[in-house]
Amino acid sequence: MALTDRESDARLAVTAARAGAAVVRDLYGGRLARHEKGAGDFATEADLAAERAILDVLRAACPDDAVTGEESGPSGAAGARRRWLVDPLCGTLNYAVRTRLVGVNVALRVDGETTAAATADPFTGEVFWTDGTRARLSTGGDRDDDGDGEERLTPSAASALVDVNLDPPFPNAPGFRAPSLLADPDFIERFRPRVISSTLAVAWVAAGRRAAYVTDGHLADSVHFAAGIALCRAAGCTVTGLYGEPVHTGRGGLIAAADPGTHTALLAMVRRQAQKRA
Repeated sequence: MALTDRESDARLAVTAARAGAAVVRDLYGGRLARHEKGAGDFATEADLAAERAILDVLRAACPDDAVTGEESGPSGAAGARRRWLVDPLCGTLNYAVRTRLVGVNVALRVDGETTAAATADPFTGEVFWTDGTRARLSTGGDRDDDGDGEERLTPSAASALVDVNLDPPFPNAPGFRAPSLLADPDFIERFRPRVISSTLAVAWVAAGRRAAYVTDGHLADSVHFAAGIALCRAAGCTVTGLYGEPVHTGRGGLIAAADPGTHTALLAMVRRQAQKRA
């Protein structure tokens, strides 16, 4: 059966993410040059090499598409209908101190909609991907529930684990500060916080490994978050901005929750924090 355009784009996203993940895995543990980017942010040679590998795949398959890479910036027509968003190594500090909690994100935006995306875990070989409708996990292993070596992503709040992005800046402060969420009595009673400092955790919400993910920030066309948001939406998660508005509108931020009940609980905590500081 011939692939649709979306399926073809999704498979390309998977291939590109795997290419980047292979570089990240191969360079792990070595002495890597650091490239300072300011404000405490930096890239390693692994970030740069992985991005080159991803761009090689994308440009070979779709030479007319525009691309925005975290390290190389935008290329192609500014108003291009098709633009790839590439985050070659999300969790650079983890990686630099030999902590294997990183992700490789590749997403395609067509006319402002994310229509294909993949997040690869270099160290497990897993790739979480979507064609904008389906959400799947590819392990590259034996056949499973779909009969093709892939399984559906199924969100679940059963773990009660909520990943909270504690990295500054906090543009909604003082109304909302992510660290303060962890001290909310309702959060303490209902959830257990986790911080892996990589947007791999957003894909884990779609896969049922996290009950939710919360972050502040302006995430429109973000190379870090586009793939994870698309995965969560396709998997059936409840996904909004920090104050319940549609993602990429209002004051920004993200609450991606496995189910409506979890989302409602976290949204109430965020709003209560803002009211206290009003």
